[in-house]
Amino acid sequence: MRELLDTVRAWQAEGVSLGRAVVVRTFGSAPRPEGAVLVVTADGRLAGSVSGGCVEGAASEEIQAARRDGLCRVIRYGISDEQAWDVGLACGGTIDVLVEPSLRPEVVDAAGRTSGSVVVIPLPADAPDAAPGPRRPGSGETPAPAFGVAEDGTLRGSTGLPDADAAIVAAAGKVLAEGGSVTVAAAGRQFFLEGYPAPPRLVVVGGVQVAIPLVRLARELGYLTVVVDARAAFATRERFPEVDRLVVGWPDEVADEIGLGPGDAIAVLTHDVKFDEPAIITGLRRGCRYVGAVGSRRTQADRRARLRAAGVTDAELARLHGPIGLDLGGRAPAETALAIMAEVVAERHGGSGAPLRVLAETKATA
Repeated sequence: MRELLDTVRAWQAEGVSLGRAVVVRTFGSAPRPEGAVLVVTADGRLAGSVSGGCVEGAASEEIQAARRDGLCRVIRYGISDEQAWDVGLACGGTIDVLVEPSLRPEVVDAAGRTSGSVVVIPLPADAPDAAPGPRRPGSGETPAPAFGVAEDGTLRGSTGLPDADAAIVAAAGKVLAEGGSVTVAAAGRQFFLEGYPAPPRLVVVGGVQVAIPLVRLARELGYLTVVVDARAAFATRERFPEVDRLVVGWPDEVADEIGLGPGDAIAVLTHDVKFDEPAIITGLRRGCRYVGAVGSRRTQADRRARLRAAGVTDAELARLHGPIGLDLGGRAPAETALAIMAEVVAERHGGSGAPLRVLAETKATA
């Protein structure tokens, strides 16, 4: 939903009515995960996808039908391999899709927050359960009020049953920690937990040329972005029109101001010892999930020797990515930015950075 937020807000500013479909459960090799969203306006414009193209037309018609009768329902779509291939996907699967006549304000609010939250949506009583197999669409019911779970586990609303609330809070905690969305059964009903973890953040030290496409790529991938540079001429809105925050200052001195911490990735790009090394030490000491710095192998070796002399431990140095980024072979600023962002994403998700072909071949021979 977050990737549709700008479009949704633009449509809402026009005063148009919006309906929504969201994937609440998948079986097999479904083309889109739980939480995938399709938004449709009253005049037929659409954004997003619940299936990669296989059933978007049918889902759009169901949204318009829901708009007419005011009811929500869960519809099960079986997507054949042939259907999937027709829209350029590798395989099919089965998806349960919640269709609602309007876009809940709680969802828009959660998608726009920088703190984590989970929107809890009660599914219709006749929604299909977790057993796979063909199901007829339910007759539908008036949408039940949603409630939420905050990042700290605070429940904002209730099922009215303490055991059910506890089960939802536990499931919400897992959603916020691991990402995604999930449907859980509690109190004889099913509840869709639509997860909005706090967006990851990339802190770029050095407003150099590579930083410009890096910020752009990071924002496209859903990262909040901060650019820090003590040189005011480099940290300007003209150079970084899309950045979330610009800070003129020394990276170690502004760490508290920007709240640098374990959830952050930090990319040090300045090629200048007096900027680089304080930033690296600060990022390592504050436990940032990713700390990377530019520089050749020789530069890295000299830098590591100086960092050891400054008291950085071998365990801390083992967490430093230098030279920064994956080996993509390109040297242009945008290519370098892509290499850096690829490594940041791999580190966040525990990916190896190896070609998927190689991984598939390894699994096939295991």
